[in-house]
Amino acid sequence: MREEQVRIVGGNSPLEGRVEVFYDGEWGTVCDDHWDLEDAHVVCANLGHGPALEATTNAAFGEGSGEIPLDDVGCIGNETSLFDCPNAGLGSNNCLHNEDAGVKCSAGVRLVGGDCSSEGRVEILHDGEWGTVCDDYWDMNDANVVCRSLGFERAEGAELEAEFGEGSGSIVLDNVECSGSELGITHCPHSGTGIHNCAHTEDAGVRCSPEVRLFGGESESEGRVEVLHNGVWGTVCDDHWDIEDADVVCRSLGFSGADEALSNAAFGEGSGLIILDNVECSGDETCIFSCPNFGIGVHNCFHFEDAGVRCI
Repeated sequence: MREEQVRIVGGNSPLEGRVEVFYDGEWGTVCDDHWDLEDAHVVCANLGHGPALEATTNAAFGEGSGEIPLDDVGCIGNETSLFDCPNAGLGSNNCLHNEDAGVKCSAGVRLVGGDCSSEGRVEILHDGEWGTVCDDYWDMNDANVVCRSLGFERAEGAELEAEFGEGSGSIVLDNVECSGSELGITHCPHSGTGIHNCAHTEDAGVRCSPEVRLFGGESESEGRVEVLHNGVWGTVCDDHWDIEDADVVCRSLGFSGADEALSNAAFGEGSGLIILDNVECSGDETCIFSCPNFGIGVHNCFHFEDAGVRCI
């Protein structure tokens, strides 16, 4: 299946959403009858992501519209297209859109060795093992594809010569030449999986846009603190939230520091995940994830405790 024949929409990140397929000149949905992880694997692989984490049902990402081209999909998991999987027949279904199928994919790419989760050596999941990417032809187009596939807005640097340390194991990709519009790095032209003339001294890296953003303020220098983890944006609980924590957030966004650390959802309540709680920065850290905390996703909070900052 070509990239333009499948898409996922309605999720909180590029890695999740309602599955839609292009058939007979228009986009339609897939019914969740018999929908399982093997079907989801085919979708995720098609989009250049890693293996599926979940096959969702009952319009978990909202109801679509239009036709339902596929029903009773029964992939074994290694097909190149959903249309190659057994199904009820193109356009044949007994479903409504409240049965629209969805997926949650793993990224299939990770950043290792950086001070922040927004930077690091690029590693690709291949045949169940993580390997690196050679820096031959590595540039900002390639870096942008990696960063966007991880949920970041853009790349801020394409790093060469094992800037974030040498990896180990396989070198999975070499001579990567993305245009910048690809959905995942494995969709970019390259020498062929596992084909290279490199050593780990040439491992490629990226620096992505910050893993933190401010939301709900009256200017770009203030707002509710939201952080990115595994492609999903979430909030920070205000337990132990103070000026040292706010300083780290503000400096990571390019401000000189913080003027105020706010609590009790001063900039409105967020939604979705609460990713960090009991954050206790010293103030010297370069990223909020480097600060002591309860653990990713571990909290005892509600969104009326969402933390905020005013930067200077």
